[in-house]
Amino acid sequence: QVQLVESGGGLVQAGGSLRLSCTASGMTFSTNAIYWYRQAPGKQRDLVASISRSGSTTYADSVKDRFTASRDNTKNTAYLQMNSLKPEDTAVYYCNTLYALRHYWGQGTQVTVSS
Repeated sequence: QVQLVESGGGLVQAGGSLRLSCTASGMTFSTNAIYWYRQAPGKQRDLVASISRSGSTTYADSVKDRFTASRDNTKNTAYLQMNSLKPEDTAVYYCNTLYALRHYWGQGTQVTVSS
């Protein structure tokens, strides 16, 4: 059974940093891209960043130059380093992967940025 578990969220002041982790089990982690989404209250879930199996990354315009996605295949873990956080980054953050034609989601981790 594929499982994704996020951690690393919390409360931080504007301008601060957090690093989210997404640890996978039940799958061959190194062969799959990992996607980071976020969902603010009352809003849709939006794609924030992605990292391919080769390590190529993409970012939403709203987080470009502030967020960095990475992965450590030896630990079956992907990371999202978030710097220069803004109040509008407040949301529940989810990691996602497509494996064996199914999408899998983590449980989400809350990030709250105070002004």
